[in-house]
Amino acid sequence: MKHDANETGDRSVTILSFDTSTASLAAAIVRDGETVDSILSFSERNHSVKVISEIKDLLQRNGLKAQDIDAIAVGQGPGSYTGVRIAVTAAKTLAWTWNKPLIGVSSLEALALGAWESLQSADENIGTDRAVWIIPLMDARRGQVYTSRYAAGHPRKWETLDEDGIRLIAGWSQLLENEATDDERVSAVWFVGEVAPHSAAIEMAEQSGMRLRTLACDMDAGALGRLAEIRFREGGRDDVHSFVPNYTQLAEAEAKLLAASRGE
Repeated sequence: MKHDANETGDRSVTILSFDTSTASLAAAIVRDGETVDSILSFSERNHSVKVISEIKDLLQRNGLKAQDIDAIAVGQGPGSYTGVRIAVTAAKTLAWTWNKPLIGVSSLEALALGAWESLQSADENIGTDRAVWIIPLMDARRGQVYTSRYAAGHPRKWETLDEDGIRLIAGWSQLLENEATDDERVSAVWFVGEVAPHSAAIEMAEQSGMRLRTLACDMDAGALGRLAEIRFREGGRDDVHSFVPNYTQLAEAEAKLLAASRGE
């Protein structure tokens, strides 16, 4: 997914990217497709206390100021309701204060791409013959996951096959196993991200067909920045005022209030 500015003739681009949709606060500086520096902080989802200070520390230790940043990239969700809201609010504030373009990126896609890059680092031949399905997972409780599906491979293949959504892991993993087994273009299915709470359901879905593999991993803000850079170079921007998180579903408290208002 590296975007080489020298090949395209574009000027150098520096992206500040961050995400708080999971238990981790991930932030990175990405320049011309490469991660310059990054942080991964675990603060029991208390991201509101640390997000701005962590970003300031990241910039300072790399000798960067607001004027050195070309765009702000943020994980738009889905994920933790409070976490997603914190990151989006911080990104909108910085983009407005610094007068920088704002670029929203699917948190699930960033999670998936980061995992794919890790798999490639471990096995440079992965996906060389047939596509690999990357299935990002974020726990949504009660047997549900925030998830989507991407097809990855060489050379530079990255395709969205399913939009972000909340799905029951049992049925979702069984569906993917069935479809991958019947599709000769697919060589492997990898569930990545918050896989531990759902390993039993994934194992049950694995029958005599396609092997379902898992990779526990955290959010990679560098991958988020690379996705944002592609959009930035193509002219993609989000309006700071109208930009909102992608919650995918109502928070439980809001859902109960809505149900009560309807007399359900």
